[in-house]
Amino acid sequence: MDKKEHIAIFTTASLPWMTGTSVNPLFRAAYLAKDGHRKVTLVIPWLSKNDQEHVYPDKITFNSPNDHEKYVREWIEQRTALSCSFNICFYPGKFSRSKRSILALGDITESIPDEEADIAVLEEPEHLTWYHHGKRWKNKFRLVIGIVHTNYLEYVKREKNGRAYAFLLKHINSWVVDIYCHKVIRLSGATQELPRSIICNVHGVNPKFLEIGMQKKLESQHTKGAYYIGKMVWSKGYKELLNLLQDHQKELDGLEVDLFGSGEDSDQIQAAAQKLNLTIRVYPGRDHADPIFHSYKVFLNPSTTDVVCTTTAEALAMGKIVICADHVSNEFFKQFANCKTFKDGESFVKVTRQALTEQPAPLTDSQIHELSWDAATERFLKAAELDKIPDKKLTKSNSKSFMSSSLSIHNKLEDASAFMHFVGTALVSPVPNEQQVKELGLKNTSKKHGFFSLKVTS
Repeated sequence: MDKKEHIAIFTTASLPWMTGTSVNPLFRAAYLAKDGHRKVTLVIPWLSKNDQEHVYPDKITFNSPNDHEKYVREWIEQRTALSCSFNICFYPGKFSRSKRSILALGDITESIPDEEADIAVLEEPEHLTWYHHGKRWKNKFRLVIGIVHTNYLEYVKREKNGRAYAFLLKHINSWVVDIYCHKVIRLSGATQELPRSIICNVHGVNPKFLEIGMQKKLESQHTKGAYYIGKMVWSKGYKELLNLLQDHQKELDGLEVDLFGSGEDSDQIQAAAQKLNLTIRVYPGRDHADPIFHSYKVFLNPSTTDVVCTTTAEALAMGKIVICADHVSNEFFKQFANCKTFKDGESFVKVTRQALTEQPAPLTDSQIHELSWDAATERFLKAAELDKIPDKKLTKSNSKSFMSSSLSIHNKLEDASAFMHFVGTALVSPVPNEQQVKELGLKNTSKKHGFFSLKVTS
């Protein structure tokens, strides 16, 4: 019998950090492994204790990768009722406070043995390859698929000198994705154009939100009005929402809005909300599946920085009316009757007042399926062209050295470009500290493939 196709899913974050790149790749791994037709490995970052304390909520930390793996498995199995037969392995990572994200340390392609290096899925391919210094992904794996989660350009534009940085980042993203990915899936048109990319939402909704929606379909009762939940940073839609509510206080007289979240801008957002005459209550962050949310009828989300907003999908799955911006990031949601979009303040007032007087339309069976991870997995396999047997498999180099494989085909533009990136990252690519090396059983972290890397200990 032929051996099972192996899919290695690399991502930039992990639970208990409740971010999209922690949750969605985890569900993808569980559902790709569900039918037993393929071997799946989820590759996630292992952080030092100091970084764990800074990143993970509720003072959760892990003494070993085994403890961390146990936590992740229990979380996903409780929510899917699947056996979750996929593997979990770790690469060393470091939390960058300036970038508010985790960066990989060393050559993370080494997480997967050469004999199992078949298909790689890079969740946030630009992020995973900005500082990549090691084997070229296309040489290690026969097929490399990038899934673009984040609208980095939009976030950068909001910083000082943001437009200049966004211009530079746009070209860097295109460069590294072109070097390292055979195919790219963009979750929505909100992301930048990238080489060999298509647009397809390959994310689904946690099954427990669909269960809540089916229960509400039977009850058809909502006792509370409007709310919003999201990380409390201004870029997550809070600025747009508070401006809309402030500019249209007269038209929205009597509207009560509850905000749920926590984050770096919590104090500022709460202070701004209290200045408005509208009844706006701010609560600490909670899991969207918390029973407190079951009785709300209307979810307000004016954010345009998300690529495909997870909380919008969850609210639709829970049977709520969703009011969101008429923006490319929300294109997938427009197929649902309960999704109401607005283009300006006037239309925001109109759809909000209308929503508060209506009952949400019950979800149909086809809509429930469309939101599910089963459907998302089907879309992923089709978009990646893994739903059929290829006529001719892509080949990969068995060379253990980037230098030897690159120099043998140095006349090719792409390989020359990859070599330039390899040389450049030798000066900026950090490596794991001694404790991470010990915890993960790594070797030879001080030098990589004939070039040096800068070691960071702080």
